[in-house]
Amino acid sequence: MQWLSHIHLGRTTYRHAAGIQDSIVSNFLRYKASPSSSVAPPPTIITSEFDPVYTLGRRERGSLSPSQRAHLHADGRADVLESLRGGQTTFHGPGQLTAYPIVDLKAHGISPKCYIRMLETALIETVGKYGVRGITTEHPGVWVTEDKKIAAVGVHMRRHITSHGIGLNVHTDLWWFKRIVACGLEGKDTTSLRAEGVEAVSVEDTGRVFSEVLSRLLGLDGVKRTVVDDGDNRDSDVEKK
Repeated sequence: MQWLSHIHLGRTTYRHAAGIQDSIVSNFLRYKASPSSSVAPPPTIITSEFDPVYTLGRRERGSLSPSQRAHLHADGRADVLESLRGGQTTFHGPGQLTAYPIVDLKAHGISPKCYIRMLETALIETVGKYGVRGITTEHPGVWVTEDKKIAAVGVHMRRHITSHGIGLNVHTDLWWFKRIVACGLEGKDTTSLRAEGVEAVSVEDTGRVFSEVLSRLLGLDGVKRTVVDDGDNRDSDVEKK
């Protein structure tokens, strides 16, 4: 049996989650370089809810002027960091589910294009469980209308190993998105589950649902979940299909 290892970090910083992600990706790459000397790491997903941070995609690395960077910092309320993911500037923060699946696409026979579609499908199923109809458009991510985006998709791949992933707005303060052209899409708006009428749902709950859906789409046998609090294992459970 093969499981999706789900690590839920709760509220944390982008840097902390990225550090854990990089460590797991390195384990995958070491195994690919020498499969006979180690055990294959399990497909893994890291879910979390970040402190306010604007992240820049690969195309924007090194492109911000000092005044643009100062604007994004919002008087010290948000961090501004560069990342390896695709796409352009976006926001992550409280009330948003960030999920980083780390999967060897080659081992699962999945092409990069199909993987992106899989993430979007998992997002559509996830919001659908809360009564919100998600759609795809000509632009990446998941939308509720042609002009209102509820979830972003931005990934990085190295030797078929995925990192980064999705950001789903659960009860995010949408003011943060109004300060940027999110993902470089002029004239588009951002929404959340709460803005679409969904109340009393937590980021942790949506992370659990998204992980279960993704596990099924990957053809895995279920989810083994660990909740981490301040770097310590707090509890764990197993969720079968």
